Amino acid sequence: MDQTTFLDSGDRSRAVETLAEFVVRSIDAARAVEKPFFHLEFDRLFPEDVYAKILALMPESSDYRPMHGRSKELDLANGVHTRVKIDLFPEYIRNLPVEKRALWDVVGRALCSEPVKQAFIRKLAPGLSKRFGADFAKVGMYPIPVLTRDIPGYLIRPHTDTQWKGITVQIYLPKDDANTDIGTIFHERLPDRSMPKRAKMRFAPNSGYAFAVGDDTWHSADPVHDRVKSRDSILLTYFVDQGLLRTLRNRGKRLGNFLGNEIRHRMPF
Repeated sequence: MDQTTFLDSGDRSRAVETLAEFVVRSIDAARAVEKPFFHLEFDRLFPEDVYAKILALMPESSDYRPMHGRSKELDLANGVHTRVKIDLFPEYIRNLPVEKRALWDVVGRALCSEPVKQAFIRKLAPGLSKRFGADFAKVGMYPIPVLTRDIPGYLIRPHTDTQWKGITVQIYLPKDDANTDIGTIFHERLPDRSMPKRAKMRFAPNSGYAFAVGDDTWHSADPVHDRVKSRDSILLTYFVDQGLLRTLRNRGKRLGNFLGNEIRHRMPF
C-alpha cells in the first residue's frame, strides 16, 4: 500500500497510525547486536515512498535553530553552528510551508506514538533491564523527536548519554550510499580507560540504530568531512519520565524550547 496516499489525504490520524504500524514492524525486524553494548540496527525504518517524500520536503536551512549541550562547544571560529535542529512537535513545525508541515507533523506524531515506544522498549529489553531492573517496562519514557543537521566540522567525542535519557535512537537521512563512513562509532571502555572503536554504523539511507542508555554505551562521531553538504538525521530520544522532578523537567524543557523558537521567528533579521 502506498503510504503517501494517507499523507496526502488530509486524514492525519490514519496517516499517523499507518506510519507507526510500519515503524513498529521495522523495529521488530531490527538486528539485535550484543557488542560492544546491546543495540539495534535497522535498514528500512520508513516505507520507501515516505522516505522519498522526507528527502523531497526537507526544511530550509533558515528553519533550523542551534543545538545546545555538547554541540554548542563545536561552533566554528566564525560562529557558525555545526549542528542545528527542528523539534518535530506540532508547535515547532507550524511555521513550515503547508506541504512540509503536513509531512513532518505525521512523522513526528508517529515516532512519538505509544506503539512505537512499546516496540523499542520490547526490543531493547536487555539494555533496559540492565539499568532499571526487572520492572523496566514500567519506567515512564517521554519521547522527543528532533530533526538534526550537521555540517562539515561537526564531531562529537566519546561519551555516554546523560542519565536523564532512557533510550537513544538515530535515523539517518542521506540521499544515497556515497558517505557511509560518517556514521556513529561505538566504543568499548577497557580497564585502562582506553576506548577502542568496536563498531561503526553506516550512514546509509533510511537506516539507523537504537540503544538503552547505560554507563557502558560509549559512542562518538568523527568530524563530518567536506565531501558532504550536510549530515541529516532524526534523533528520537526517550527521556526517563518517572518522579515529579523528571516529569516537570521534560515538559518544562519542551515549553522553554517552544518559547525560544517563537521568539526566534519573531526577531527581525
